[in-house]
Amino acid sequence: MPSIVTRKGRVTIPKPIRDHLAIAPGSQVVFEITPEGVVILRASKPGTELPGRFEKAVGMADIKMRTDEIMRLLRPDD
Repeated sequence: MPSIVTRKGRVTIPKPIRDHLAIAPGSQVVFEITPEGVVILRASKPGTELPGRFEKAVGMADIKMRTDEIMRLLRPDD
């Protein structure tokens, strides 16, 4: 089941694999590399999800920050 990598490094996970791992839109996944160089894709366990961009920004802004600085906190990295 080949997939094509986009310019931004995105790959579509084939449906049979998404179904097998119970991956749905918004799911977190983990990539692991074994000592032999094999890459393993795992669905993240419930409760181990990374905080979203808004949760990470809560409490970080202060009155001294400019709008563009706050927006940089909230924008995704891609």
